[in-house]
Amino acid sequence: MNDRDLDVLLDVATAAAHRGGAIVRDAFGAARQIVEKAPGDWVSETDTKSERAVREALLAAAPDIPVVGEEEGGEHAALGWLVDPLDGTANFLHTFPVVAVSIALVADGAPVVAVVDAPLLGETYTARRGGGAKRGDEPLRVSERSPAQAILATGFPFRKKRERLDEYFPVFERALRTYEDLRRAGAAALDLAWCAAGVFDGYFEQALGPWDVAAGALLVREAGGVVTDWAGDDRAWLESGDVLAGPPRLHAELLRIIDDVLG
Repeated sequence: MNDRDLDVLLDVATAAAHRGGAIVRDAFGAARQIVEKAPGDWVSETDTKSERAVREALLAAAPDIPVVGEEEGGEHAALGWLVDPLDGTANFLHTFPVVAVSIALVADGAPVVAVVDAPLLGETYTARRGGGAKRGDEPLRVSERSPAQAILATGFPFRKKRERLDEYFPVFERALRTYEDLRRAGAAALDLAWCAAGVFDGYFEQALGPWDVAAGALLVREAGGVVTDWAGDDRAWLESGDVLAGPPRLHAELLRIIDDVLG
């Protein structure tokens, strides 16, 4: 797939994300039909409406590319879309406006097109393989702050991930002692987008869904950063959901911290 094809598909994904984002924006503060899929794992009518709108837009423009959504699944293929129609559902239900619609095109296990739309913040982040990352028309670059001044984003293990607290807490403690501060916003796609923009200086979390991280990871990579799993594998993260992202220097230091703490 050449750059021109990817540019066309990026436009398709951006339009689809905006359709989903409009649904999220219109329903904010008035969520209905809320269901707890698992303890602490919520889905609302807005999630499913957004996903259906995104799916419809993607298939209308590119009918040969299958779509996998967080809520309604789909057909996995070597080339396919991954969609999170409302990343940060708990935030949405609590009227905390840190939510996003995340769309990634994945080819042979790696994201090649990415859109993260934050409809309640008026920001859209985009990237395609080899084309750089942008917020609107503004090119993005990962931060150059020193580790001592760095603020990292993270996500606390919850739901079934609580069984991994014994792994997570030592890394969290060492990171908190090493860096200036940590943040937990509750929407992985935006955590990664903000890492790409240099708002955050790095990001680490475990056991996320591929739709949570595929788009944001490409943003980080196209902004000059590194994305791997917690063992340094630059491809396994999409399947495991164990994600470590940041500028090269900070990413390498985080890997050393994890190796030191967890052995």
